[in-house]
Amino acid sequence: MENGLKPMDAEQLRENAHRMVDFIADYYKSIESFPVLSQVQPGYLRDLLPDSAPHQPETLQDVLDDVRHKIMPGVTHWQSPDFYAYFPSNSSTAGFLGEMLSAGLNIVGFSWVTSPAATELEVIVLDWLAKILKLPEQFLSSGRGGGVIQGTASEAVLVVLLAARDKALRKFGKNSIERLVVYSSDQTHASLQKACQIAGIYPENYRVLKTSPSTNFALDPNVVCETISQDVAAGFIPFFICATVGTTSSTAVDPLSALGKIAKAKDMWFHVDAAYAGSACICPEYCHYINGVEEADSFNMNTHKWFLTNFDCSALWVKDRSALIQSLSTNPEYLNNKASQENGVVDFKDWQIPLGRRFRSLKLWMVMRLYGVENLQNYIRKHIKLAEYFEELIISDSRFEVAAPRTFSLVCFRLLPLACDQDDGYKLNYNLLDAVNLSGKIFISHTVLSGKYVLRFAVGAPLTEERHVKAAWEVLQDQATILLRGL
Repeated sequence: MENGLKPMDAEQLRENAHRMVDFIADYYKSIESFPVLSQVQPGYLRDLLPDSAPHQPETLQDVLDDVRHKIMPGVTHWQSPDFYAYFPSNSSTAGFLGEMLSAGLNIVGFSWVTSPAATELEVIVLDWLAKILKLPEQFLSSGRGGGVIQGTASEAVLVVLLAARDKALRKFGKNSIERLVVYSSDQTHASLQKACQIAGIYPENYRVLKTSPSTNFALDPNVVCETISQDVAAGFIPFFICATVGTTSSTAVDPLSALGKIAKAKDMWFHVDAAYAGSACICPEYCHYINGVEEADSFNMNTHKWFLTNFDCSALWVKDRSALIQSLSTNPEYLNNKASQENGVVDFKDWQIPLGRRFRSLKLWMVMRLYGVENLQNYIRKHIKLAEYFEELIISDSRFEVAAPRTFSLVCFRLLPLACDQDDGYKLNYNLLDAVNLSGKIFISHTVLSGKYVLRFAVGAPLTEERHVKAAWEVLQDQATILLRGL
């Protein structure tokens, strides 16, 4: 590689990285000009790119031109101020800088010796975050527990389920896996179902308990108790309960204290999934939503959702780290080292599924340092206030209704069906969702609550202001008028 771009040259990196940063900064300056939801058809890119890799190097300018003209049309713009679908996936300058530094160092920090700073910074920043959330001391690294950064909440629930499964098998015998039972609500994220599949839990032993509007779609402890009693009488072994703080469909909050007491009485693992709403709990006025977390064996939140930390960065705390290590540890000869053998360090490879891991704590550390707790709290409050504003707009139009209580920054709503409607507004709201998303002006998603097709408006993009929410409402009103006029 005498000519062109070398694998790593400091001056070439400086020159090309400046150009890339300029490209990204220009993207953010113009992000509102793009349709939020990509408008391309499946397979569009195959016709635009060659069918084989170039034999000779091309220039960065050629690549950036292709990004601009060929890649960008196929991008759905998650950082757009008009993105209201799913839950947010925050970027920030601090998170981006941390990601750059992590990429620049490019360490593979699976054990302490592979980069001591990577392990020790992760321990420290997760203790910081635990203290901001006012988690019980048992979750801090100073005791038997501690925190670890997983890729996603899906990975977090899988590793704790494996730890809980193995704990139960040690107690009841390895052949008892066919009797192990998991409990959650019908609002729990589907990642738990996948975790059960991976962990070998029998599909019929995953109890999905029905919720209703009467509990605001939260899990009813009485239903849990009754179901557990029936299972015990039938010879099953209840071993895992998952509660959610901020469910995906409606941000319902399960009663942690009551569920935790049930789990403790039955010697079950109690996991709290606060992937989305955990961020809100850094604010004193919202921290009561995790009251009862002291009963939990594990607690998880995604800092990449609503905490200005670029994807991926999912914080998981456990009260007993040995449970994870017993389930996930491997010690091949080629990884043996003095520090690990003396048991004086943390090796995060034994707290997760893969061996390799990136230096993700850098970006979380930079977010907390460059913004500070007060600014992070105000960032959350701003989005909740904007959601309150959108909720007021919905209420002001008699054609719409709020379909579930708003707890954080998600508003569930729908266009009310006409008297002659045979499907209770299912098709009407499906068509409204399709119309507003195809407009390219905003992007929202949907769910089904108590059989009703419901639209979700999740405020959380870093650039969203009141004017964007107002414009989004006007798009919804206009498309609703067109649909109703055509009926």
